[in-house]
Amino acid sequence: MRKAIFPGSFDPITLGHEDIIKRSISLFDEIVIAIGVNAEKKYMFSLEDRKRFIEETFKNEPKVSVITYEGLTIDLCHKIKADFILRGLRNPADFEFEKAIAHTNRRLSKIETVFLLTAARTSYISSSIVRDVIRNGGQYEMLVPDAVRVK
Repeated sequence: MRKAIFPGSFDPITLGHEDIIKRSISLFDEIVIAIGVNAEKKYMFSLEDRKRFIEETFKNEPKVSVITYEGLTIDLCHKIKADFILRGLRNPADFEFEKAIAHTNRRLSKIETVFLLTAARTSYISSSIVRDVIRNGGQYEMLVPDAVRVK
């Protein structure tokens, strides 16, 4: 069974994340979206909201599940018996950053990282851009799945 973890803060999930997950469904038997918890970080959305946004977005996809975790992603991989880490790449800077993490993870474990390039139509979207648009009262709806709505 090919099980992959797609880790991130998903604050909030974007159309770029959604695209990567949808395109990876045919590659893996199971995809676990793992929302990392970092006590040092200030999040715009609560952990419960972030989890709900993702669960709602993939409610009709049985291969996708959502969990939260603290600590090293490779420790989570071992715990839930996942052999792959899934990551999306938007640009060369993402690649350089993610490459270093992937090499470290492979050195510390036998976990392979699988990279998917984001679709051209979503490659400019990041959670930080979405948060900035929301903070400034802009129209964020075209950047995120329908489940992500600010009250």
